[in-house]
Amino acid sequence: MTSPTPPQEMTMDIFLKGIWEENPVFVMLLGMCPVLAVTNTTINALAMGLATTFVLLCSSILVSLLRHAIPKQVRIATYIIIIATFVTMVDYLIQAISLELYNALGAFIQLIVVNCMILGRAESYASRNGLYRSVISACGVGAGFTLALLCLGTVREVLGAGTLLGYPLFGPSFEPWVVMVLPPGGFFVLGCWLLLFAWLRQRKDRTTEALRHGR
Repeated sequence: MTSPTPPQEMTMDIFLKGIWEENPVFVMLLGMCPVLAVTNTTINALAMGLATTFVLLCSSILVSLLRHAIPKQVRIATYIIIIATFVTMVDYLIQAISLELYNALGAFIQLIVVNCMILGRAESYASRNGLYRSVISACGVGAGFTLALLCLGTVREVLGAGTLLGYPLFGPSFEPWVVMVLPPGGFFVLGCWLLLFAWLRQRKDRTTEALRHGR
């Protein structure tokens, strides 16, 4: 008799896959609009990452639970309604917690509705898998997205303002790289991270190939 839940190794594989092999930013290149727009500070990046993860997790749970009840003809429209419901909840929650943060994120909170990462995950995974796998996968992808935003936000804030989480890191003689908090800086930092991830993947592939041939 088989266990109703996947083994620990499979659980970790599903979770880590969303962080590394299927990272929505550094591998899949999804959700580029908020990645480039709100990562000028670490706080903004973290807030957007957590908000997106919440919507992704909740929508994956609901889609997985209702996957047999949703008619195939209206599944995409139903997924958008589900996602929009949780985005509205996040929108009001952030507004209640910090109006300053809400204004900093601007319209990009509402644009989570059209984030192709969330809709694609609902269509390709949550609608075809049970609750357990869908939750683990959503957590992994959300963690990967949040990590990517933090990577960009931290670099841009440190170099562009000389601070981290609002606290100064360097002395008064430090000259901030203002371009880093502007849109061109976002493209530059993203390009550097994409280059690093591509190099790491190639290095891993070469190592795997060498081990396969017994070198």
